Amino acid sequence: MSIVSALKDIRQAHNLSQAALARQAGLSRMTINKIETGAVDPQVSTLEEVARALDVEFLVVPRHLKADLEAFLRSGGRYLGQPAGAEAPKSVVDQILSQP
Repeated sequence: MSIVSALKDIRQAHNLSQAALARQAGLSRMTINKIETGAVDPQVSTLEEVARALDVEFLVVPRHLKADLEAFLRSGGRYLGQPAGAEAPKSVVDQILSQP
């Protein structure tokens, strides 16, 4: 999924019109339209303004870690087991073992 399509999906999930997003981002509605339709190749700074208006941030992840990170996020931040000392929420196993 591209950054632009992700931002468009987020805008639509928030039930924001292009005009409302444009106001919040300090851009014109036409600029938002051109970005979403692919009529322009926006600068990163413009995409950052759109993201900020949607209350989201970009996260740069090394390509070799992308699949693991996506799986971790889908799991709610919990794997079946995690290495001792991992700075992460308790695993499912740790949660079960800590119950009285």
